[in-house]
Amino acid sequence: MGFSDLDSLSDVVERKGYDDNSVTGQTLGALLDRQLGWLRGSNLEDSMPLGKVVASLVVLLATDTEGVEALGGSLAIGASDTDGALIDLDTCQQNSSYSTILQSSIQNLRILSSTTPKPQFIITPLNESHVQAAVICSRQHGFQIRVRSGGHDYEGLSSVSDIPFIIVDMSSLRSVDVNVDDQTAWVQSGAAIGELYYRIAEKSRKLGFPAGVCDTIGVGGHFSGGGYGFLTRKYGLASDNIIDARIIDVNGKILNRESMGEDLFWAIRGAGAAGFGIILSWKIKLVPVPDVVTVFILNRPIEEGASKLVYRWQHIADKLNEDLFVRITISSDIANKTINAAFESLYLGGVDELLQLMEQSFPELGLKKNDCTQMSWIESIIYLYNLQSDKGLEVLLEKNQRKSFYKAKSDYVKEPISEIVLEGIWERFRKVEVPVMILTPNGGKMKEISEQETPYPHREGNIYEIQYLAYWDGGDAAANENINWIKELYSYMTPHVSKSPRAAYANYRDLDLGTNENCHANCPEAMDWGHKYFKSNFERLVQVKTKVDPTNFFRHEQSIPPLTI
Repeated sequence: MGFSDLDSLSDVVERKGYDDNSVTGQTLGALLDRQLGWLRGSNLEDSMPLGKVVASLVVLLATDTEGVEALGGSLAIGASDTDGALIDLDTCQQNSSYSTILQSSIQNLRILSSTTPKPQFIITPLNESHVQAAVICSRQHGFQIRVRSGGHDYEGLSSVSDIPFIIVDMSSLRSVDVNVDDQTAWVQSGAAIGELYYRIAEKSRKLGFPAGVCDTIGVGGHFSGGGYGFLTRKYGLASDNIIDARIIDVNGKILNRESMGEDLFWAIRGAGAAGFGIILSWKIKLVPVPDVVTVFILNRPIEEGASKLVYRWQHIADKLNEDLFVRITISSDIANKTINAAFESLYLGGVDELLQLMEQSFPELGLKKNDCTQMSWIESIIYLYNLQSDKGLEVLLEKNQRKSFYKAKSDYVKEPISEIVLEGIWERFRKVEVPVMILTPNGGKMKEISEQETPYPHREGNIYEIQYLAYWDGGDAAANENINWIKELYSYMTPHVSKSPRAAYANYRDLDLGTNENCHANCPEAMDWGHKYFKSNFERLVQVKTKVDPTNFFRHEQSIPPLTI
């Protein structure tokens, strides 16, 4: 299909029985005129693959398909639903708004250099059929698809590719439907977790969900890779609480849990769904939360015994009552020229109970009543992520990204790290401006779930997970300095973390672990990073991938490969 086909699109309207004087006919006519005008004014040629795929998308979406199907390699137009929803062709590279839209949800500025590959165009679907059309047309015309929910992928794999690609930006598909009676919710993949929390609290202050703290993370990617949060020790990961999903497969079909089968449903709950299809929405199981929770953030610089406190924390973090979550954020305090360990906690109960538990388990921290604050669970999200509390709960609906240049890595720890090793970490922290380590405890519900229950395997036997981060202000020299620094710290930690494999968290994407060359790989090439993320579950994931997407259409630099391509 080329541009010449578009000149006779009025035939489509006529074949479907629409009168030029009807509302539907007028709507279609206006939409087609708009798209034809843009196409004729663009620099795209009829013979170009991009021209062909745009032309195909216009035909499909100007009539808004329901259940778009690939029939004998051709595109079939389904029943019309003229709600005015089209792909926004203004997001092609030739348009002045292109860069704004491209950058709108990218959190890591490291991937926004002038040499970074850019998508040919960005599709912002307004309903599910638009996503189907994008899949079918891209597959026909040889374009790679990158799916973007919240834009938080640490290596930018939702927004960047070295081969010709388009972005399907799910940000307009963000509805949240909460059912208080059966304690479930359907949430579309373009919603952020802050929106999800807000919508739950709108309906009930007695329900919550165990996902992350950063309010702008998109649920599409976050849930599919695991999803840590302050409720993890009580209820497990976000992915452990998914009970159904809607996904578009390689053929453009919409599947739910029943129609996709348990193997694919298993795979998308921990291995990242972008290598298997496009998640439209998740059905999640909500969890009970008390009327009152207690929070504290207690800072301890190294001059006040932070090393001993971190060392002691390692012995109790995964053994605390499952209602109590205490993580540590270690950072450089530039103003005071020191290293600070912040003990950040959520307790599902009142302050008096918390103080009693802390006195029994971790008296060394010296927690006092005036260090603690009682509030509702939804308010704790705002407090723990340091959002502006004076804006009320509506701050969770804001879409402002905290953008920065950074590089991240991850580890899992099975035995406490000695104070001497911790001192070595502090020494390294003094060499760059904004180093961060976040220590997230395991235990509780996490150790009760088997390694094979979902693709996420880092359960019993792990005391805590480490996230390493290095931030900088920009520039090649600063980038090289900080990336080399985090690599050296990662090397320093080798003897003190998990082994065979040295495990990593898939949601903290790290391309240093290995990539699929040119987005393709055979299994031996992917096994190293695959086992770090998924351990023995990697082999089952390969089998699932081979079954549902044998030609590897849905792929990126660290997606699960099929057995053969």
